[in-house]
Amino acid sequence: MDIECTSIEDVRRHIDQIDREVVALLGRRGKFVTQAAAFKKTTEDVRAPARVEQVIHKVRALADETGASPAVVEKVYRAMIAAFIEQELQTHAHLHAGR
Repeated sequence: MDIECTSIEDVRRHIDQIDREVVALLGRRGKFVTQAAAFKKTTEDVRAPARVEQVIHKVRALADETGASPAVVEKVYRAMIAAFIEQELQTHAHLHAGR
């Protein structure tokens, strides 16, 4: 759905709405990341570089399908995945402390 904005305020209002949706989705994704830590035995399992590359390949293809920039999507996802890996490493360490 293409929306033609008539002012910068209109553009900003639409971007603000998208930001709310993106942040809510990041929260949902983060909850699954936290759950994933319980299923992983080692910190290398958490880092999972092969899985990261699978996700990047998948989202670049999705970007192509939807008209988004594959380069931008890849950069955003790499930053997001790195942040979630940090979070998951902390959760993993907490879950496996004392074992």
